[in-house]
Amino acid sequence: ARAIDAACAGHGFFTVVGHGIAPERLDALDREARAFFALPREEKAEIALVRGGRAWRGWFGVGDELTDGVPDRKEGLYFGTELGPDDARVAAGVPLHGANLFPRRPVGLRAEVLAHLTAATDLARRLLRAMAVGLGHPAGWFDETICADPVVLFRIFHYPGPDADEPATGPWGVAEHTDYGLLTLLHQDTSGGLEVRGPHGWAEVAPERGALVCNLGDMLSAISGGRYRSTPHRVHPPTAGGRLSAPLFLDPSW
Repeated sequence: ARAIDAACAGHGFFTVVGHGIAPERLDALDREARAFFALPREEKAEIALVRGGRAWRGWFGVGDELTDGVPDRKEGLYFGTELGPDDARVAAGVPLHGANLFPRRPVGLRAEVLAHLTAATDLARRLLRAMAVGLGHPAGWFDETICADPVVLFRIFHYPGPDADEPATGPWGVAEHTDYGLLTLLHQDTSGGLEVRGPHGWAEVAPERGALVCNLGDMLSAISGGRYRSTPHRVHPPTAGGRLSAPLFLDPSW
């Protein structure tokens, strides 16, 4: 808890190892996601975001998502906690709650996404318990207050290489921004490209197989009275091949 507290106060970014999610599971998620993004645009569009309704699930294409009004050079898949139509929140039409949209192929993507959602959500909640201790609260403070029923969103982003035939976008995979919520837990492949703005300028967050990157959002900075940092970050598009990243966002109850 002391080490995590120091990282949250000093940087707002840290790398998590020894977390219990096997590197092989992350490799499998990466493999299934790449198979999906390699499909023709028409097939990917079968699960377009517009079909996800208030649950906000599905695929979007390169240039469809903007940062500060500039199209990002990335495409992505939006997922969240899997909830059926009989769930009270779904029946009430609560935004960001519902069933996920999964593609016809690759057939293995569904299992890997749902497994990672479960494991990464558990890890994010464990990290919040350490942060609660660092902020002077009981370990269960987040669980018992604002995160009794957290909103969990999971996204997989594909950043196409420079030779890909895609619409014109801005110069960044994702331009400089901060996350708005509580906590982000990121799996990134070995391509690199993620940068964090620190007191001495921009620094690369080097990828490490099996490790996950945690960063804090604006809400957690506010809750801590500014003691914890919500740090600006950005993503360079890859210089070759394609980059894959998979962030899970754990936010307060709706």
